Amino acid sequence: MYHLTALVTLLAIAFYLFVAINVSRVRTRTGVKVPAMSGHPDFDRAFRIQMNTLEWLPIFLPALWLFAIYVSDAIAAGIGAVWIIGRIVYFIGYSQAAAKRGPGFAIQGIAAMALWVGALGAVVLRMVK
Repeated sequence: MYHLTALVTLLAIAFYLFVAINVSRVRTRTGVKVPAMSGHPDFDRAFRIQMNTLEWLPIFLPALWLFAIYVSDAIAAGIGAVWIIGRIVYFIGYSQAAAKRGPGFAIQGIAAMALWVGALGAVVLRMVK
């Protein structure tokens, strides 16, 4: 069973729900009316945080699960937790200023790529055997 990976998956989805709710909260606070997608720097940054998180989920989630299946549930969950921490650092930095998004982006990007490369390597290794 992949309990740890399932837990990390649920935490990643909970984080995405949080950033989606944050967009609505910031939209109300800044007065950006629906259906506008920009208009205030705080809203623009909140919206980009949500969209960037959404853009990375299709990279992260399959890689997480394939790594768990082919390599290790515990290691996948650990790297997945690092991805979530990276997204939190990205959220905090980008919420303050666009220029502060880099460290969080790097953390989550490296974690996602580690999962992807690890899963790919394990799949290829099993195919060769």
